[in-house]
Amino acid sequence: MFSVIACIRDNHDWRLIIAAAIVCLVGSLTMMLLLSRAQECDVGQRKLWIGTSAFAAGVGVWATHFIAMLAYDGGLPISYNLGLTSLSVVLSIFGSWVAILIASEGRAAYSFAFGGLLMALGVTAMHLTGMQAIEAQAVVVYDAFATVIAFSSCAALSFVAFLAFFKLKGMKRFAASSIAFVLAICTLHFISMSSIALVPDPAREVAAKVLAPEVLAAIVMAVSTGLILMSFGAVFLESHLTDLRGLANVSQDGLVILREGRIVDTNERFLALSGWKLSELTGNTPSSVLVLIHVEQESDHKEMLLIAKDEREIPVEVVTRSIVYRGRYCDVLVVRDLSERKRTEELIEHLAHHDVLTDLPNRSLFDTRIRQALHVAERKRTEVALVCIDLDRFKAVNDIFGHAEGDRILRKVAVILKRCVDADDTIARLGGDEFAIVQPGKKQPDAARRLASRIIDEFAAEMDTARDPTAVGASIGIALYPADGKSAEELYNNADTALYRVKHAGRGAACFFDAEMDESVRTRRQIEHELRHAILRRQLHVNYQPILDARSGEINGYEALMRWNRPGHGMSEPDIFIPIAEESGSIVQLGEWILREACMEAARWPQPLTIAVNVSPVQFLLPNLCERVTDILKEARLAPQRLELEITEAALVRDRKRVMSTLQRLRALGVRIVMDDFGTGFSSLSNLRSFPFDKIKVDRSFTGVLEHDAGARSIVRAIIGLGHSLGMPVVTEGVETEMQRQIVVDEGCAQVQGLLLGKPDIEPSIKLAARENSVGATGPEAQVIKLKRTRNRAAAERF
Repeated sequence: MFSVIACIRDNHDWRLIIAAAIVCLVGSLTMMLLLSRAQECDVGQRKLWIGTSAFAAGVGVWATHFIAMLAYDGGLPISYNLGLTSLSVVLSIFGSWVAILIASEGRAAYSFAFGGLLMALGVTAMHLTGMQAIEAQAVVVYDAFATVIAFSSCAALSFVAFLAFFKLKGMKRFAASSIAFVLAICTLHFISMSSIALVPDPAREVAAKVLAPEVLAAIVMAVSTGLILMSFGAVFLESHLTDLRGLANVSQDGLVILREGRIVDTNERFLALSGWKLSELTGNTPSSVLVLIHVEQESDHKEMLLIAKDEREIPVEVVTRSIVYRGRYCDVLVVRDLSERKRTEELIEHLAHHDVLTDLPNRSLFDTRIRQALHVAERKRTEVALVCIDLDRFKAVNDIFGHAEGDRILRKVAVILKRCVDADDTIARLGGDEFAIVQPGKKQPDAARRLASRIIDEFAAEMDTARDPTAVGASIGIALYPADGKSAEELYNNADTALYRVKHAGRGAACFFDAEMDESVRTRRQIEHELRHAILRRQLHVNYQPILDARSGEINGYEALMRWNRPGHGMSEPDIFIPIAEESGSIVQLGEWILREACMEAARWPQPLTIAVNVSPVQFLLPNLCERVTDILKEARLAPQRLELEITEAALVRDRKRVMSTLQRLRALGVRIVMDDFGTGFSSLSNLRSFPFDKIKVDRSFTGVLEHDAGARSIVRAIIGLGHSLGMPVVTEGVETEMQRQIVVDEGCAQVQGLLLGKPDIEPSIKLAARENSVGATGPEAQVIKLKRTRNRAAAERF
């Protein structure tokens, strides 16, 4: 050991020694990087990469030897034989190739030992050949024992280098194997150099073709530069592969590389998705973590379950592709997480069959459930109850307090119904304020009766109208299978008919279907249904009846009267459909429609006549009635002073304070307010005192009996006198004979209206009664003067 150190210290230039060590380390790292690449390739390409690795190793060993020889000072001028120098590099490369090839073929220790022995043999052959290439007037004398020690040390360290490379992982394999290989080369070289001696021999001739030290230095420099460039190439290759891994890691899909059916690599996305570590997956088959569910026909897409480390089952879609990976053909499993898509599909499926507001089944799912229940009942010969529920007062609550409050009520109703049903019952919201329950497999009608009783009791407890103005009630109609129907449609129609009878018999109760129910119930229900679509289907129009000055006979204005041309039934009278519209709530839309139509029509008249429109008590429950009237007047460009709103005293019965406030606002706007049908219903003098109406209208029921009923005549006289005393003009409607007209004129009535003076017509007209003041007149002459309008008859018929 001391002779080696002394040799390095005394006989070598330490700067070149360091250079030799660096070149040796670069050559070793290059060899290991290229050998690593060779291990990842298939057989065909592996030999090519092994040859490249052997070239790097052999050139590195040769360059290390001759840099060290240039650093050696033997006391004599030294040059180098060209042939032997060239042979030494060939031996170095060939020996490295054989050694690496042998070591790579097996994974047992003897393969590494044999490879290490061959590597030492190649390095020793290169070293001895290089020493023989020395051309000087001296003889090189070797120490056989030291040479054997140098060879053995090189073989042992080469074995360690191969063992470390093939057994270790990651950077450890490169660091340990490269250092061991550097030590193997340096040990052999410097132990050998410490034991040789150059014995001067002046008689020895120097060959003609020699390499001067300067030339050898240049060659070694070129070889070292090439070796360094090759190292950079290997590093670039590794970096390129690292960049490709980085690109794979940013993919949103998991990637699994299979070689010969076993996992060799994955990207980070797959590891994050599964929770496994790469070391836990490597070498396993994909079936250990992927379970097949479904294969799409004519497609390579497979639905599978990914078994995560925490035993979660993650739905994934797997597509298989083939690539060349690290020089070998491999399969790539592209694993796409379907969890979000499955959740979205489940949500879409849920929304398609459930009500968004209450999360109850919707009509579609309910139809499926009831058909399933009927199928089971038919097979097992059991009974099924269909319970239809409609909310009382919900329409008014929704209109008065707004849709947000209406939504809250519907959600609360859903909670109440869920508490009332059993687990095998199905509740559904069919739309609006309509709910239904299918009750299968129970003894009927007792089970349905108990269910209805629970619902009514729960509503009574949760919806107290005395404490909560938004509280609603529940009306219930029930139909039973098979007694009341064999199909879902028949059961639903009959339950709905029973429900309709409840709603018009007092509400807040339950009723079973009765086959002998009055036909009028069905008719009324049909009218209610058709009214909801009458506006959109353009079945409604407006007739205008003139209102005349009682004395002069001049037309002062018109009253707008709604008419409904009901399909299959002809013209339907307002007395029939208006009460139904008020009960169902559709009067709100109908009232707004006729108000808009009447204002639009009046705005086109050449004369500034008034237009009177009836307003239902239900409309006064709307908090925005005044704003709607204002918007319609602006839209029609009609002066508010030309609009007369006729209300009945029934409007003042519910929420008198709110109605009075609305009337005051309308009056402030300029709209004229008329008390209609005075003398009937809830007539009260306090109403006339509380609000200064612009007119009072005498109900037609009194006018029709004026000729032969003294009591009616006294009431009319009293109403007209009351109007005079309060400064309110009085209009008598329903005047159909000349005698009736004469009576009310004599009593001092301001205006008259009736069939005698002008029938309601889609085309407004002015009827002037020309009267002779002289004695002997045989009767009034009537002249009809039509208002000329700017639109034609066909346009008028749209309304």
